[in-house]
Amino acid sequence: MKREQYILLSFDVEEFDMPLEYQHPIAVEEQMQVGKAGLDALRPLLSDPQLVTTLFTTAHFAEQFPVHIQDLSGQHEIASHTFYHSSFEDAHLIQSKQSLEAITGKPVSGLRMPRMRPVAMEAVKKAGYTYDASINPTWLPGRYNNLHLSRRYYQDQGMLRVPASVSPVIRFPLFWLSFKNLPYTIFRSLALRALHRDGYLSLYFHPWEFVDISGYGMPQYTWRHAGPVLLERLYRLVNDLKKQARFISMQDFTHHIQKDPA
Repeated sequence: MKREQYILLSFDVEEFDMPLEYQHPIAVEEQMQVGKAGLDALRPLLSDPQLVTTLFTTAHFAEQFPVHIQDLSGQHEIASHTFYHSSFEDAHLIQSKQSLEAITGKPVSGLRMPRMRPVAMEAVKKAGYTYDASINPTWLPGRYNNLHLSRRYYQDQGMLRVPASVSPVIRFPLFWLSFKNLPYTIFRSLALRALHRDGYLSLYFHPWEFVDISGYGMPQYTWRHAGPVLLERLYRLVNDLKKQARFISMQDFTHHIQKDPA
């Protein structure tokens, strides 16, 4: 009997602070506005009853738009993206979890660190999380080299870690930058290889990618196709993946792992 395959589609719901990395000033209010505009652009897609995603949300963003986050929690998993996107201390792990739980009225079990930065699993476990999705198991110059880590989910000091998907063998990253810069058919082919090899596919994006962010002093490869063109490409990907597997939240995926760890 063929084992069911899963799509773990996630979005990092956050303030749009990326221009600051390129010395382009942007006020916090505008960071929030751009992040919210992107989330609004995604709402029709997120309303698809066949689509269940995980929204890794900063508490800072959620506290600005609590009604919207609470509404989304009815269909999608709300997980933590810590408290702020640009600054972090260990106390933010529990503080963001508590804030998101107060807004949604639901338990928060997952964490993804902003920019996939390293975090101590002992601190994550102590804060009450049951899984971490802060690993991209590839080499990204200037960011991280995780080629020594598992491509698939694994246990780390008692914490389940669910890496972002990379292609088999060469570990080509199947993340947001690849999606907008590779020809669509090549990205889809690599994604399907990972899906069929691993039995699941973990992809992540940011809502602000789906609005025009071309005027913020960032390299073109970070905003290529930004707005409606990229959104249409995402719809196409979702429709193609629906034919192959079922979209579920990361929280539900962890439950499947516990029942059938193979």
